[in-house]
Amino acid sequence: MSEISSEDPFESPEAADLARARGGDGAAFTRLVAPLRRELHAHCYRMLGSVHDADDALQEALLRAWRGFERFQGRGSLRSWLYTVATRTCLDAAQARGRRAMPVDLGPSSDRAVLDAAPLGEVAWLGPYPDAELPTGGGPAARYEQREAVELAFVAALQHLPGNQRAALLLFDVLGFSAAEIAGIMDTSTTSVNSALARARRVLAEKVPARSQQQTLRKIGDARMREVVAAYSSALERGDAEALVALLTADVTWSMPPLASWYRGLAAVMDFAVEVPLTRCPSWRTRAVAVNGQAAVACWVGAGPEELHTGFSVTVLTLREDRICEIVSFLGAEQFERFGLPTSVK
Repeated sequence: MSEISSEDPFESPEAADLARARGGDGAAFTRLVAPLRRELHAHCYRMLGSVHDADDALQEALLRAWRGFERFQGRGSLRSWLYTVATRTCLDAAQARGRRAMPVDLGPSSDRAVLDAAPLGEVAWLGPYPDAELPTGGGPAARYEQREAVELAFVAALQHLPGNQRAALLLFDVLGFSAAEIAGIMDTSTTSVNSALARARRVLAEKVPARSQQQTLRKIGDARMREVVAAYSSALERGDAEALVALLTADVTWSMPPLASWYRGLAAVMDFAVEVPLTRCPSWRTRAVAVNGQAAVACWVGAGPEELHTGFSVTVLTLREDRICEIVSFLGAEQFERFGLPTSVK
């Protein structure tokens, strides 16, 4: 006689997996979490400012969630419960590691090119985030919001907030949780959440441009954005300073973490560009990439046009209208693997 299944034939697959996961079925837990992994990872990146820290935090959060899954009673959504675990994990990590910095946070800009500067290894630097790892569902509006929420200016500004303010603002303004839900997630009061939100918004109002990159890119259109990226790449590869100047705003900045030196204004930026990338780097190869929801270029440097070119930087461009107002070159070949890029090209 065949064994009669005890499972309810009308039970949803998710409900069945919830029951299995509570019973210790790891595969069922993995299936439940899979649709939420990307958005949880992006949340960890916004909280911590580093894709590698986000990897570690998400892994730790899911381990905590699995070990304590019997405590999830299903009174709220699984998504809310996982965000609770992930947010608390990130708060622990932020307290232990401190905030991520950009060169502009460390001191004034340089008027002239700083040659042979050594990387500051003791600084925890803000890092880039691959658009390819952002959530893909929810339609164009949701994807627009996801890209806007990882723009460099926004993530850099978040690093100036204490952990509780950072978490409250992200959970409310980016993820749409209510103040009462956030109070539960952070084990505090609704009054404290509202106070943290107000303080966080005041800081961000001072540090984040009024117009996001998504708004700028929508206004100028994809075709014009591609033209700007191609013109930047071409000017770099040809060593054409005049062509590069034509793409920049008068108040342009250029920074290169993990180097502390950074430059503001056309004169300083061009002095650096002529002295270093256009003179000291004999040959360039470039490729347009998608980073932090912004226009970006991967750059390889070689000793000559026929020589092997090695990974140099992932450079994120911030546009104002259709000119470049900020260049951030994240130096190091270690960036390339995460972006699915070769570490060397011919």
